[in-house]
Amino acid sequence: MAGQKNIYRRSFTLITIFLILITVTLIIAVFIAYKLTTKYVENEFTSKKIEVQEQTIKPYTEFFQTKIPEITSYQGFLDSASAANYSSTVFKAYPFVTRVLFYDIQIGNPTLRPYNAGISVKATYRFKPKPGRISALKDMAAANEEDFRLMALKLSRFISVADTTRLPTQDEIFETFYDVKPDKISYLNIPRREDIKIYQSLLKNKRSTAFYKQNMLTFFLDPYRLAIKNTHKELYQRVTIQPVVYDPLDVEHGHIVTEVTLPGAFSNFKLYFSSSRKHLSKEIDRRFLPIGGVVLLTYCFLVLICWLIYRNLNVNLKVFKLQYDFINNFTHEFKTPVSVIKIAGSNLRGDAELSERQRKHYGKILDEEADKLNELMNKLLSFTQLENRSINIHKQEINLNDFVKSYINTFRIKYPDFKLAYNIDDVTDFYSDPVLLGSIFQNLMENAYKYSHPGKKELFIDIKQDRQDVVFSFADKGIGVAKTEQADVFKKFYRIENQYNQNGSVGLGLAFCKELVNFMNGKIILHSKVNEGSTFVVILPLQN
Repeated sequence: MAGQKNIYRRSFTLITIFLILITVTLIIAVFIAYKLTTKYVENEFTSKKIEVQEQTIKPYTEFFQTKIPEITSYQGFLDSASAANYSSTVFKAYPFVTRVLFYDIQIGNPTLRPYNAGISVKATYRFKPKPGRISALKDMAAANEEDFRLMALKLSRFISVADTTRLPTQDEIFETFYDVKPDKISYLNIPRREDIKIYQSLLKNKRSTAFYKQNMLTFFLDPYRLAIKNTHKELYQRVTIQPVVYDPLDVEHGHIVTEVTLPGAFSNFKLYFSSSRKHLSKEIDRRFLPIGGVVLLTYCFLVLICWLIYRNLNVNLKVFKLQYDFINNFTHEFKTPVSVIKIAGSNLRGDAELSERQRKHYGKILDEEADKLNELMNKLLSFTQLENRSINIHKQEINLNDFVKSYINTFRIKYPDFKLAYNIDDVTDFYSDPVLLGSIFQNLMENAYKYSHPGKKELFIDIKQDRQDVVFSFADKGIGVAKTEQADVFKKFYRIENQYNQNGSVGLGLAFCKELVNFMNGKIILHSKVNEGSTFVVILPLQN
């Protein structure tokens, strides 16, 4: 037993160590997971700004790549009215365009304009958005602006070296027909190859008086009118457009910042991102929650495994203890009658002459002890048969008054100091197996006598009908059963540790009663108070 207990103690110690280990591992895992989540969110704070930038400048990209090249489709035949209509669509779709400057250009004899290869401005118009309309203003002073002179020079160079056997490349188009400056984009419509051939012939023919049209538009942009699309509000609490040189000396306490430069005509501005650490902490906690939940669920699963192992070990330890006590008590129960039988047999085999009275006395001893052994073996055998459901119920009509009287008379003869009384209400005949019912009476009455103080060995049996059941109550004034043990007394081999169990009890009596009652489709209930007594209530079907 000591060796077995040591094994279980070692097992419990290992479980405790394992529980501590997984708890420490949980704490470390939670700490590492939170740190990694924090690092991941901080990295996203730095990298996701590109997505915000792309979404914010998407209208600008569309304007630059799609809307501006539409000018080429007019093939230089834009006039003030059509340019006004075109500018109106630009103002409506792209609020960051504040005004448009339209150049109605003509290309003629280069001797008239030697510096620009005959490229001159016929008329210039300024367009501005107004509520519900567009403001148009003719402004010839713009003809000498640097923008026009630069674009005219680029066009003249392109005409002089252009290869009309092929289309211009994208690089050539961008270098010649676009001029991107901070807050401003100038665009010149791209002439067809046939037009370029004509322009080249104009350069060679100094006497030509013909003129050809080209269109140039300059768009003035305001970056502050860009609609900021914060696609990651969980990361960026505040996004603003600031000049590239913007660099506050004192960043607000508890805030982290990052930035990204805007492209093209907005290259002198940047998106400035700012978030409080509290704002980021909320996002970190939100992302960490499922991770922490998985870790906690894993921990709970491991704890559940530990608890199941502990419970099984505890149950095994109790079963082992019960079996150990059963073997000891059962051995004692066998040893006593065997010893008495051996002594009686030795006396009978002895050489001394025995009187008739002595022979009868030894015979009676042998008979009684054999009955004890037989009763013990029958109880074990019956218990096994009950568990295996190998006993058949032999129903017959039982007169309860006669049945109870016979057991009371038997116990009064067996235990003269046992005070017995009974009462039967509204039920006389009962259909059941008298042998099985008798076993219940036998065990409960034996227990009532055995577990009562001297002078208080009393038992009152009350029988009554409750609807379709018969209720048998066995109320004694014995030592009682503690609440903590009331659920265990019906378990096989369980014994209450007290002085009444020191002289032999195998812990089968009440377990046997419960099995019998269950087998008869009934139930047994215990009501008990320590040192006040116990009441065993057996409920059996009236027509069992």
